[in-house]
Amino acid sequence: MSGSNIALKLDPERVKEMPMVDLAFEVLKAANTPYYYRDLMMEIAKIRGLSEEGIKQFIAQVYTEINIDGRFACVGSNMWGLKRWYPVERSEDPVGNAKRTRIINDDDDLEDDDLYADEEEDTYAADDEDYDVYDEDVEDFDDAEEDAEVDEDVEIEDEIDEDDEELDAEEEDEEDGFEDDEEDED
Repeated sequence: MSGSNIALKLDPERVKEMPMVDLAFEVLKAANTPYYYRDLMMEIAKIRGLSEEGIKQFIAQVYTEINIDGRFACVGSNMWGLKRWYPVERSEDPVGNAKRTRIINDDDDLEDDDLYADEEEDTYAADDEDYDVYDEDVEDFDDAEEDAEVDEDVEIEDEIDEDDEELDAEEEDEEDGFEDDEEDED
């Protein structure tokens, strides 16, 4: 559906400065009919005075811009028109205000609760009998742990003292070495 000679009322200087997507809009607006993309591109090329090479250079860019631009609508089979020509489809059912009945399936939940309830009751009954024994074991363990901590603290302090003594000795040796070097230079 190509209108071969569309007369745009645009200044030739303005046409050269105008983005091609805007030229496409003007062509469709003047023709008042949808165009196949290839035909639309040829019309833009005529208006702009582009060669075949010029068309190839910009064809993908213009297609992307038309695709993104909200003023255009693809009406099928690579046929493009202006979005304002086509009414926005509205559904008859108002989605936002509709209240849906909520279905809750509790049958599965009850079965799961029954399974776990039996296991938990058995477990607690067995544990109730051994609380006194458990408490005594914990107290014995705590006492043994405290004794071990005290011994470890003493050993660690001894190791720290030994390390400090070794470092002090090394520092004295290094200082002696530096003093000897300074005396040799004089």
